[in-house]
Amino acid sequence: MFDISPAEWTAILLSLRVAIIATLVATPFGIALAWLLARRDFWGKSMLDAVVHLPLVLPPVVTGYLLLLTFGRRGLVGGFLADHLGIVFSFRWTGAALACGVMSFPLLVRPMRLSIEAIDRRLEQAAETLGAAPWKVFFTVTLPLALPGVLAGMVLGFAKAIGEFGATITFVSNIPGETQTISSAIYSLIQTPDGDAAAGRLVIVSIVLALGALIAAEWFARRATARLHGN
Repeated sequence: MFDISPAEWTAILLSLRVAIIATLVATPFGIALAWLLARRDFWGKSMLDAVVHLPLVLPPVVTGYLLLLTFGRRGLVGGFLADHLGIVFSFRWTGAALACGVMSFPLLVRPMRLSIEAIDRRLEQAAETLGAAPWKVFFTVTLPLALPGVLAGMVLGFAKAIGEFGATITFVSNIPGETQTISSAIYSLIQTPDGDAAAGRLVIVSIVLALGALIAAEWFARRATARLHGN
């Protein structure tokens, strides 16, 4: 039962690589967008917020198809990237990372935004009155105070990326060794005779990874909160 095969290890390691890269690339954009939604009022803010959360309510297959139309070899963006920069997303592991990043982005942004909104703005204003530039206020006051929310968002995004299936298989297919993540490997195994044992092993691995990520997030968040309170 627990004898993981090389093919299963390949799917596990690929899932980890895809989820880590998707989370790391999405985090700076998530922080910037969370700050924008939390601290600025502008025309179209509600629409932007709706677009950010759209992957949560759209069928994942729809999101994957839209990614294929946009970033495929003949897509509006994908064609330009492939012809001029040699960057290809469709049917590559980088495309899996892109799909996972898009699908996990709402879960990444939401805790960050709530954390920034919870910060007392008088602390930021005090730093500004002391002559700190806006960028310095953000990096020395806002971001440290919002750190628990940032960590929570990153872990939720990572956990979502680990389990992403619909958008990924639509955009990059299910190619062993290239785009076959844990989820798509389980999908293949449950349709294969005598594949139940291997599927069960990957299910257990998925649960362990998800629980480990959530426990780590709680630990890091408590450490960050304690440090901010001087404990």
